[in-house]
Amino acid sequence: MPKKHVDIYTDGACSGNPGNGGWAAIIFYKQHRKELSGGERDTTNNRMELMAIIKGIGLLKEPCDVTLYSDSAYCVDAFLQGWVYAWKQKGWRTASGGDVKNVDLWQMLLDVMRPHKVTFVKVKGHADNEHNNRCDALARAAIAALPPAVPKAEGAE
Repeated sequence: MPKKHVDIYTDGACSGNPGNGGWAAIIFYKQHRKELSGGERDTTNNRMELMAIIKGIGLLKEPCDVTLYSDSAYCVDAFLQGWVYAWKQKGWRTASGGDVKNVDLWQMLLDVMRPHKVTFVKVKGHADNEHNNRCDALARAAIAALPPAVPKAEGAE
């Protein structure tokens, strides 16, 4: 029996880098559409881009053929160019020997991808892609919805 085909659009955003961040994903299966988003404090744009993909794929309940659309060259190129597999093989070191950033999320992403066949597609951000633009709006709304930061007490670290 063939796997179900699912399209997932994702985006991450950050207000400052680092700063408050948001992520969003829209999952399409046949006539169904599911939107999800969330936010974090003191994060980076790249972490939010990765989190959007993790959350989108992680929502799938059975192995699927997934086409994942993202405007993040950081995320898409890591797969299309095979960098993520080379990093893992080298103990999460870059080609130049440095530490790979966001290892925790790259490992989480590889774990959630394991049962699926995922094809990555790079889309132009902030252009005419309706679903990418919707993800951007959801991610920005998630940043705006974060509760105000609690100020630290004097002398606290």
